[in-house]
Amino acid sequence: MTRSLRGTLNDLAQSFAASVLDVVKSASLGELTDLTGEPERRREPVPRPIRIGSLRRSSLEAFGALRVTVDGRSLLKREKKDLPSPRYKTDLGAAYVGDASRLIKRVPDHSVNAIVTSPPYALTRKKSYGNPSQEEYVEWFLGFAPEFRRVLKPSGSLVIEIGGAWNRGSPTRSVYHFDLLVRLVKDAGFHLAQEFFWFNKARLPSPAAWVTVKRIRVKDAVTPIWWLSKSKKPRADNRRVLRPYGEDMQRLFKVGYNRGRRPSGHVIREGFTKDNGGSIPPNLIEVAHTSSRGRYLEYCEQRGYDPHPARFPEDVPEFFIKFLTKKGDLVLDPFAGSNTTGAVAERLGRRWTSFELDRSYVDASRGRFLKS
Repeated sequence: MTRSLRGTLNDLAQSFAASVLDVVKSASLGELTDLTGEPERRREPVPRPIRIGSLRRSSLEAFGALRVTVDGRSLLKREKKDLPSPRYKTDLGAAYVGDASRLIKRVPDHSVNAIVTSPPYALTRKKSYGNPSQEEYVEWFLGFAPEFRRVLKPSGSLVIEIGGAWNRGSPTRSVYHFDLLVRLVKDAGFHLAQEFFWFNKARLPSPAAWVTVKRIRVKDAVTPIWWLSKSKKPRADNRRVLRPYGEDMQRLFKVGYNRGRRPSGHVIREGFTKDNGGSIPPNLIEVAHTSSRGRYLEYCEQRGYDPHPARFPEDVPEFFIKFLTKKGDLVLDPFAGSNTTGAVAERLGRRWTSFELDRSYVDASRGRFLKS
């Protein structure tokens, strides 16, 4: 092909691309027409390329852009949108102000190792930070599920700390968080890797009407945590979250044990008393949420910020960040609140990204990153 002819084709391709983009911007997918002016029926998300001489049109790639090539060379590349400027950055992460449903669309595919989050609960009473009702909660959360799957790596995990709720005016419990779990597995394609529970033994008795007044219920002291995964075998290593051995196990190391079959049917064999550096933890995370001071609250007090009213203790995200990620991995919290997850990820040497709708909460969360 001569240089002059190539230049002519390039000009023609650019003109064609500009014309088609004008149509794309003003028409829906079903209204697009091909070069003959006839409606183009599309059943597949990405139709087969249409060849016109040496021009090739691949209509509507991701993000709704077109690619036009001359002799295989792209003249119009797919539009890529980066995240906006963060509210603040650290050595390893960035905090963004905005709607998570929009911000997450700008996160690259398969780039996140773990999503660790505590979204707003579907409580009976509305909170200042905003929380959907029980009736709308499941559908609201499921709106994020496709994007969560898209940004997670194949070995990635989604960890959701989600509190239960009481039905209004009744001493009975809502099952909205169980409904959400089932839908995430059945409809959104996630796998339930394991269910966890956070036991807060310091939690106050509530609701008072049923627990402390009429005495017909007991204190609700556990919060479900759903560990979901994109694949059936997400990356995890319980050796990173071992707990110190108890006194009984320490004694067995010294005096030994009786081998053989137990009444339960279990057979204790040689090697049972091998010191593996700690005991494997259960799926019950026992953390008393009693912290009344700290850098975050002191920062809020000094700067006049209202602290986020629904903070979870650092021990909870710390367990899962250690368990499911390695140093240098990326952790995302789309409902960051006071950015506990980001602060823990930073301390553990993980990269992090956080989204929060309320600017004042984001500004206040800077206090978690102050160096002593």
